[in-house]
Amino acid sequence: MIAATPACLLGAGAATFAAGTSRPRDISLKPLGMALIGAAIALVATPAWADQYRQAADNAQVDCVVSNHELTRISLVGDAFASVSKITTGYPYNDFTVTNEPVRGDIYLSIPEGFAPGRLSFFATTRKGYVYKFACSVGGPEAEQIFVSNPAIAGERAQAWEAKAGPRDAAVRLIQAMAANSAPDGYTMRQVAAAPTRVGDLTVRLVAEYRGAALTGRVLRIDNRGAKPVTVDPAQLTPAGSLAVSVAERELGTQQATTLYVVFDGSAGA
Repeated sequence: MIAATPACLLGAGAATFAAGTSRPRDISLKPLGMALIGAAIALVATPAWADQYRQAADNAQVDCVVSNHELTRISLVGDAFASVSKITTGYPYNDFTVTNEPVRGDIYLSIPEGFAPGRLSFFATTRKGYVYKFACSVGGPEAEQIFVSNPAIAGERAQAWEAKAGPRDAAVRLIQAMAANSAPDGYTMRQVAAAPTRVGDLTVRLVAEYRGAALTGRVLRIDNRGAKPVTVDPAQLTPAGSLAVSVAERELGTQQATTLYVVFDGSAGA
């Protein structure tokens, strides 16, 4: 369990402290934007519909669509292609070509006009040692782009981000990132449409979750549904064993809301 978050890290006014403590220090999150309260947590911008985004583990099959006339580019997120293994038949109408672009490590596929099989498949090995099987159907005449990500690579980046400092500092940095609506390198952020839970006069609703290698952060909306002001006690609203908690506003008038941030060890499956 970590000590109270230093005021120099988060500013003056809200409360950030280790779970289980009863005397939080007053540390403000207001400079980070109280407009976060009640607002939807933005996700990474949705990519253009024409591009194909695939997620695959090592040795997995990647289904895709290739152009029947233009080039098809396949790019790895956080990795690069090292080699491609394919069968060559010797018949022009049955073969496709693969070009490895050396700077970015992408590969480009092209198929001949009237490509007879209608589908193609091959194996690709990456510089990080992952192997994927690509199974692609032939689509329209426009050029295609396929982006492949591997969750294991994101996990490596998240682990490196967490390892830059000890658990206490990593938890503080994650709270700062969540309050700024920013996902640390390698973390996955998802918006959650959870139903609110009633705790006395308060309702608690999970609105976003950040998952890294060891740490998990959650963003909660707290609403006062009672007829009188209430003091928010984060220790009553967060899981046991939480590493750090930060609440934007502890004193809530009737029908007012605030945002609570909590960080815990997610490697144990909490």
